[in-house]
Amino acid sequence: MAKLSSNKYGKTRVRLTNVDRTRNPHELRELSVAIWFEGDFAAAYVDGDNASVLPTDTMKNTVYVLARKLSWESIEVFAQGIARHFLERLPHVSHVDIEIEQVPWDRIAGSGTAFLQTGNERRTTRVNGNRSGAGITLGVTSGMKGLQILKTADSGFAGFMKDEFTTLPETHDRLFGTVLKAEWDYRDRGASFNDTHRDVRATLLDCFAQHKSLSVQQTLFAMGEAVLNKVEAVAGIRLIMPNKHCLLVDLARFGVDNANQIFVPIEEPSGYIEARIER
Repeated sequence: MAKLSSNKYGKTRVRLTNVDRTRNPHELRELSVAIWFEGDFAAAYVDGDNASVLPTDTMKNTVYVLARKLSWESIEVFAQGIARHFLERLPHVSHVDIEIEQVPWDRIAGSGTAFLQTGNERRTTRVNGNRSGAGITLGVTSGMKGLQILKTADSGFAGFMKDEFTTLPETHDRLFGTVLKAEWDYRDRGASFNDTHRDVRATLLDCFAQHKSLSVQQTLFAMGEAVLNKVEAVAGIRLIMPNKHCLLVDLARFGVDNANQIFVPIEEPSGYIEARIER
């Protein structure tokens, strides 16, 4: 006899642009919100009884209303407010996941009401809301993704394992490009989410730029270690750094030298490097 072992439902990609016109200059925030419920929904799956199912369209509308009614300076605070709203209203919901991505908009110099969007970087957060005997608990993870970075010096890769299928030459002077994804959690519940995001981002970029890299793995660890050394609020950080290859073009057949200057960027395949660094 079949039985329902787990279930989850929700709404994804709830798009929202929020403009705070009470400030001068204006504050502009563009978000994509996802919501998932877990709980006592077996009757909906097994019997088609929807009495306990809050429509996902209602979830969408709730995001818009809470964006207007809540006071929030960061996506982390907004996500906590959404999770708490549903857990306080729906006793049959045991777990709520909220994920938010924020599109960065920068003010155009000299204007308080004109903005510029560049690149694919996104600020992210994930809030896990749980109901327990002690009440409602909210776990917060912050992060960023899509941050494309590249360095043209101080990067090499040599001394690696080789077998009969290895064709990659050793190098002490290569381009090092990646699209960084980072996620971190907190040791200090009173931390400022906005300040922590700013400090983590600046630390990651500074370490990437300054580190003399022997491998992506070594630089990844150095970047995570730098964050733990400089940002007290962070308990641990997970970094994903795919190696976005740029291959040297062979121009010798055309009678032209190529002193490490002309490369072709390769989208696929790419190396995948991931690690979590903790205190």
